[in-house]
Amino acid sequence: MAQHKHVVRLADVELEDIKSPEGSPFGGKRQRVGWAVGAAKLGYSVFTVPPGKAAFPFHAHHANEEMVYIFEGEGSLRIGADETPVAAGMFIAFPPGDDKPHQLVNTGARDLKYLCASTMEFPDITEYPDAKKVGALTCAPGGTTLRAFFRKADDVNYYEGEDGGAVKRITGKK
Repeated sequence: MAQHKHVVRLADVELEDIKSPEGSPFGGKRQRVGWAVGAAKLGYSVFTVPPGKAAFPFHAHHANEEMVYIFEGEGSLRIGADETPVAAGMFIAFPPGDDKPHQLVNTGARDLKYLCASTMEFPDITEYPDAKKVGALTCAPGGTTLRAFFRKADDVNYYEGEDGGAVKRITGKK
């Protein structure tokens, strides 16, 4: 059967490890389906998360919206201050906003397998309430521009570290 560049079998999409710290409660595998079929404005991946793990820390996006459909398994969804059980056959919406942090934790005895689709709007600011961090992302994972994460406690004044040297040089004033 002839293939089209925008058509792929999931079995033919590379299965990659989520790059989480060894021994942490985070981990699993990801298949970047959107990249494989040349998607431009949506990102979509299939995640397989082992029991007792979450793919990602509790986080919120300011620009991007995400949707999850669970194929197999069960888990606990953290969204805002709520926790609710989820299982195969359920859809979940993660609207953008700092009041909508979210995380999907595998609480079952077998792998949790789900599709995650998201808008791919950049730049995006992400917040991590558990770790009190903020992220600035100007590209998708694997991109070559800014992806930086900071502790919120490191917040500095807008003019911090700015001595105006170039302004003084250009204007000839000291």
